[in-house]
Amino acid sequence: MDIATIGGLIFAAVALVVSITLEDGMMAIWSFVDMPSVFVTLGGGIACSVMSYKLNDFIKLLRTSSLIFTTKEYSKENTIRMLVELSNKARREGLLALEAEQDKIDDDFVKQSLQLVVDGVEPETIKVSMELELNNLEERHAKGISIFRTMAAQFPAWGMIGTLIGLINLLRSLDDPSAIGPAMSVALVTTFYGSVMANYICNPAAEKLTGRSKEEIQLKEMIIEGILSIQAGENPRIMEHKLKTFLSPAQKMRYNEMQTDGAPREAASQEAS
Repeated sequence: MDIATIGGLIFAAVALVVSITLEDGMMAIWSFVDMPSVFVTLGGGIACSVMSYKLNDFIKLLRTSSLIFTTKEYSKENTIRMLVELSNKARREGLLALEAEQDKIDDDFVKQSLQLVVDGVEPETIKVSMELELNNLEERHAKGISIFRTMAAQFPAWGMIGTLIGLINLLRSLDDPSAIGPAMSVALVTTFYGSVMANYICNPAAEKLTGRSKEEIQLKEMIIEGILSIQAGENPRIMEHKLKTFLSPAQKMRYNEMQTDGAPREAASQEAS
């Protein structure tokens, strides 16, 4: 469970409730509840977002949304160590010896790439194949992110449409001064709903998925570099130095500690896509 996501949602909800009820108490919340406003903002925003994409893309978004609330760590340090060990084995026993190592690896991206190496596929072909898979992964991620971006744009727009509807109804009742205040309140609450949906749900979700996507793509770029180095018969130490450039200073420190402690090899986890 991603504590940052859960904590952010809770803290933002508390901030909203406190700001609404601080002066007038809990009864003030009812001033922000209006079902026609909910219907026009959520209904219109979702409907236009669905129109912008295929229905199947929206169904897939449900699976993508679960990633916002889960923590999926990509251990670059363990992946580098695994690749260095594979490189050492290939240097000692030849590339065909890597076939026996595939069952010990959990990452399908690494396994598929190693199989190409074992099969004697040309380096350029392997690189093109791996990069093509990486590009397709990036496009799938981008589609899910773009749906959230679209909804973040649609909800405030439909909130404004709801406000315009409320203002039109308000102008029709100007002969009753007592109705102007409540009618104006209802007219503005739709804009409130649209802004909340965009900035409380959609934009943060898009940013979270963007960050997760960049982490996974960077890991796979590092794997591509390592696999091609193994096939080329590059010195494992040189390959290790090259792959460590993908690490942050803190990750480099952890990697060096792993080398000192002699921790067991562990393959990187793979994101379901």
